[in-house]
Amino acid sequence: MPGCWASAFAPPRPRPRSGPVVRHSRHYSLEEANDSIAWVEECLGRLRTAKSSLGDKEAREALSEATPTNGGGEPGKVVSEAFLGLRSALVDLREREIVLRDLDRGLVDFPSLSGDEEIYLCWEEGEIEIGFWHDLETGFDGRRPLEDG
Repeated sequence: MPGCWASAFAPPRPRPRSGPVVRHSRHYSLEEANDSIAWVEECLGRLRTAKSSLGDKEAREALSEATPTNGGGEPGKVVSEAFLGLRSALVDLREREIVLRDLDRGLVDFPSLSGDEEIYLCWEEGEIEIGFWHDLETGFDGRRPLEDG
């Protein structure tokens, strides 16, 4: 399933323009990103619930034994509802250009600008507010405190 996460949140291709390359059309201020944390936490919960249902061993076994003509019955409904829930939450994040990096850790990036440079405000579940940022290429290992920006 990791391939699904990566392809669902690959940043859009940069648009040709003069000056620095910008990957995102939406950029969050620190205040906007912090105000979005509760919504992101709710979205992470939806994703985890859907992921758990998709991994439900009993439903998957029953679905594999179902005939192609009956749609899988109840197990098919469980799996299809989980898939739709997963898709819905991923679309919600993508529409807001919030980048999910790791569902298990609850690691997300908010596109932002520092001067004319595009950066990510980095938040990990359990942090009360955003306190770190990194450039587009370094990722979590390149996280720096906001005071260093």
